[in-house]
Amino acid sequence: MTTTSTGITQDRTALVLHGGGGPRTVAPLVAHLASAFRVVAPTHPGWDGTERPAAIASIHALAVAYLKQLREDGEQDVVLVGSSIGGWIALEMAITAASEERFAGIVGAVVDIDGVGAVVDGAPIADFFSLSPRQLAEAAWHDPDRGYVDPMSLTDEQRAVQQSNGATMAVVAGRSMSEPDLLARLGHLDVPVLVVFGESDRIVTPEYGRAVAAAIPAAEFVVVPGAGHLPHLEAPDATWARIDPFLARH
Repeated sequence: MTTTSTGITQDRTALVLHGGGGPRTVAPLVAHLASAFRVVAPTHPGWDGTERPAAIASIHALAVAYLKQLREDGEQDVVLVGSSIGGWIALEMAITAASEERFAGIVGAVVDIDGVGAVVDGAPIADFFSLSPRQLAEAAWHDPDRGYVDPMSLTDEQRAVQQSNGATMAVVAGRSMSEPDLLARLGHLDVPVLVVFGESDRIVTPEYGRAVAAAIPAAEFVVVPGAGHLPHLEAPDATWARIDPFLARH
């Protein structure tokens, strides 16, 4: 897996986990956290032209791979910050670390930003793979015009990367982008968790986020106004105002 590290003089590590749009979608998170953390921001296997080993065919497999890498690096008390499927990966890592002695102490806290992964009655995840580019912008952004990218404006290379990323996400996260038993397993989490949701997100709604937070013993839930599925892109200052106090406490 390709990894970018910043803030290397800091004592504590933050692992930033991107969503389906790739590492560029979490660049503001990486930059913001670098003043307080040593930030590690991997590109998930299979994204942006990277190789995906056959064994990485689920969110759980990816979570275990990241935990193993953190253990090999001697990391402890890592803050996991995940966006969209990155939030799902972060929760899966924290659940696995809580249940397997070999990973004890590696995860210190989780920030789940508009994460998917759970099945919540009455608050379904949008059928991402059936959405047109315009429909995706309308579901994911508070201001759809800001988020819409005309496919005709992309180069052939950019289109190929976009299609490859989507195919990889379908394999790793599944077309439903969920796991039926995740919500029940969230009760095993033993670290502080902040669940952050853009108020205008229609990929997964704030109601979905509240249900996820309610299933976690030590979770806080906050809403970012004027933002959709990627609040750190659309309303960064409001996002930092909600994330920074949590990180300062934990």
